[in-house]
Amino acid sequence: MDSFKAKLVIVLLKLLATLSLKNAQRLGACIGRALWMGDSRSTQVTKDNIELCFPELSTEAQQELIKQSLIETGKLFAEFGMVWEWPTEKTLSKIRAVKGKEYLDDIVSKGKGVIVLAPHHGNWEIVGLYLSTLRPMAALYKPPKIKALEAYMSGVRGRHGSELVPTNKRGVIRLFSILSNKGMVGILPDQVPGGNGGINAPFMGVPANTIKLVARLINRTDCEVVSLCAERLPNAEGFDMVFRPADPEIYSDDVETSVAALNRSVENCVRDNPDQYQWEYKRFKGMRINGNKVYK
Repeated sequence: MDSFKAKLVIVLLKLLATLSLKNAQRLGACIGRALWMGDSRSTQVTKDNIELCFPELSTEAQQELIKQSLIETGKLFAEFGMVWEWPTEKTLSKIRAVKGKEYLDDIVSKGKGVIVLAPHHGNWEIVGLYLSTLRPMAALYKPPKIKALEAYMSGVRGRHGSELVPTNKRGVIRLFSILSNKGMVGILPDQVPGGNGGINAPFMGVPANTIKLVARLINRTDCEVVSLCAERLPNAEGFDMVFRPADPEIYSDDVETSVAALNRSVENCVRDNPDQYQWEYKRFKGMRINGNKVYK
């Protein structure tokens, strides 16, 4: 069954890759509107997250943000064919501007290792592709739920020599080694960690289980941190690659302080275009607000 599902997904991606960016985003917008009008799990989680994170908004403004978020998520889904199946040069031609790259260049010029935080914001798959063309890099890699897709995904994500590092003890040791040797590592900072890999820290004012790994890597390797997002432009005009410096307190020796600063670094990306963040992800999984679980 896994093999059949994998083949179906790959065929779908190849079909999506036949679309122009404009048509892919049109399709994605239709998918997002369908989610908005329905009562899917993604819609409910998006609603829960936005109500938690934007209590200052009116009910009408929250509803509009929920709708726009689902539309942007639909666009992301439809763009996967472009990112994974198009020739690299064609995909990267959709990048219209690169902003703040001096933050990355400054770290490299100092001869330090670099952690690039790539939140689930905009088209985060393009981020990895773009970074892999700048200099050698490694990225934490979580195997897909459909195991038969792993070889395909590893192939497309690593086609420019990116090293895919598994999310286990061996993989973490490898990250320490890369950063100690002044390399570059990409990390999704807003995934809910398993086991003892996280501590609670505020994200958008809400307690969230957040990875400790970045704090540990900084402490042990003296690396520095930037964030990078591929922000979607209107009217299918492409994407802006936007680098931002991390919150300075991410370099604190205190783990709780560093982890809280990690979340603020993600917030700095989110607040510029909150509709492009993937609010359908269960960022507050396992958390309780007023004694009740966030997600029913």
